[in-house]
Amino acid sequence: MSQPLPKHLSGRSLAALAVLNFFLADARDGLGPFLDGFLATHGWSPMTLGIVATLGGVLGMVSTPLLGAYVDASTRKRMLIIVPVILVTASALWTLASPGNAAVFGGLSMTAVVGAVVGPALMGLTLGLVGERAFSRQVSRNEFWNHAGNVVSLAGIYVATLYFGVSGIVGLMIATAIATIVATLAINPREIDHQVARGLSHDDGAPGPSGYKVLVGNRGLILLAVTLMIFHFGNAPISRLIAQNFSIQLGTPFRTTAITTGVSQLSMIVVALATPFLLRRFGLSTVFLIALLSLPLRGAIAGSFTSFAAIYPVQILDGVAAGLIGIATPIAAERILSGTGRFNVGFAAVMTVQGIGASLSNVVAGWLTDLGGYSLAYFVHGGVALLAVAAFLAGRTSIAPPHHEETGAPSDSTVASLPDASSNP
Repeated sequence: MSQPLPKHLSGRSLAALAVLNFFLADARDGLGPFLDGFLATHGWSPMTLGIVATLGGVLGMVSTPLLGAYVDASTRKRMLIIVPVILVTASALWTLASPGNAAVFGGLSMTAVVGAVVGPALMGLTLGLVGERAFSRQVSRNEFWNHAGNVVSLAGIYVATLYFGVSGIVGLMIATAIATIVATLAINPREIDHQVARGLSHDDGAPGPSGYKVLVGNRGLILLAVTLMIFHFGNAPISRLIAQNFSIQLGTPFRTTAITTGVSQLSMIVVALATPFLLRRFGLSTVFLIALLSLPLRGAIAGSFTSFAAIYPVQILDGVAAGLIGIATPIAAERILSGTGRFNVGFAAVMTVQGIGASLSNVVAGWLTDLGGYSLAYFVHGGVALLAVAAFLAGRTSIAPPHHEETGAPSDSTVASLPDASSNP
């Protein structure tokens, strides 16, 4: 049976959530995928760029669980999106103006720390607005608008740099930051259920939120985190290396990165549209498996072909792998931690562990590239994903538990039958 959205939820807040995801795609990461290409054309080596990325990953890793706990406790989730957006935008503008050591490392440090709160805050905000039963479908909608925003932003950056150079990038960054802030403020704070937002949507008999031991003693959460750590160790550096390689070859870091990233984002839009059907028809564990198996193929193609045309299948597979993982991870965390009151800190803990893999991979990728070129790095990191597949298969029922109708929670079969946001009064 179809599960309706909460009656108190207004169309304005749902529309604002869509707009927020659309503009946050550009505003949350500062220079994001353009940083490597930009710095590579300013003389930064692959190894140095790997160290820069690792530093940002470590800072984010340390900050994320603490900020996730703060998101669980906070009733000001809108501000936990607005403040990071302002600081991240300021740090990115600093780097553009002066790409020296102070700006790069200082700006990256700020971006890593304050940016670590955005992911848990957005998931908590979404869960608090739509509730547990509509969460799976809403995460897919969020991802659709996020990737659509990325594609529009990339097209805008391509045009802006073509006609206005770096000053065009500055204007776009300021505009998207302002739009993100306006959209966030348009969400009615009275419609956010902060108990539901932290994973207390039903009573499990406990007097209040579970202790933090629920995180270290939860087999499903641990296996989810380990699987994603291995996956991101393999996946994280490939797009960065592609951006570095072709930015240097073609001498156009912003336009080259806009094309390579745009291909993956278009793929992610298709994935976001298809995921509700995949969840309904095959279940969450199959969605995870498809994502994990896409990465070895991606690494093999990237390592085997050196022409620019190879980026198309490579980045399409990136969209499949990263797009599915981006939707499946918060859904899995919500199912694993439902009723504990620790959803945001649990989700943040998973992000922290996966951040370990992503951070370590950057230094390893830089070393491999210096040792044997870009192809060696692609082959090695793509091959690592086979370990993620093995880890997932070892604990798939704990990592991706189904929703059981007898517990009162929706099964995967109900996900795609949820009403569209436009049908909510």
